[in-house]
Amino acid sequence: MFSLPKTERLRGKTTVSALMTKGRWGFTSDLKYCYLRHRSLKSGEGVEVPNRILVSVPKRLFKHAVKRNLLKRRLREAYRTRKALLKPSGTYILFLYNSKEIRDYSALRGQIEHILTSISDEGQS
Repeated sequence: MFSLPKTERLRGKTTVSALMTKGRWGFTSDLKYCYLRHRSLKSGEGVEVPNRILVSVPKRLFKHAVKRNLLKRRLREAYRTRKALLKPSGTYILFLYNSKEIRDYSALRGQIEHILTSISDEGQS
């Protein structure tokens, strides 16, 4: 109920490398993001393909795993509460934390909301 299911997590070396090479990049004040719309055979059959995300916090910015895990939890929760802004169209999204300061949840939630609305607006045009 209050979790991000495994089907919505992006994993696999080939999938992640395809996202990073073919995806479109964007920036906010604390995040870099990359997204790619995945075309699947199942989506043509009327089956909804879920959006998938990958969250990364670099070790070079935060040496302690406790801080990295805190930021990853906040980013995943912010996405989970705002994922209704995107249609379940099989979009792959990478969130890369890019600030040396630990931001609070409300600031990250606002940035995630801005990212998801910009991705959904681009998909409609």
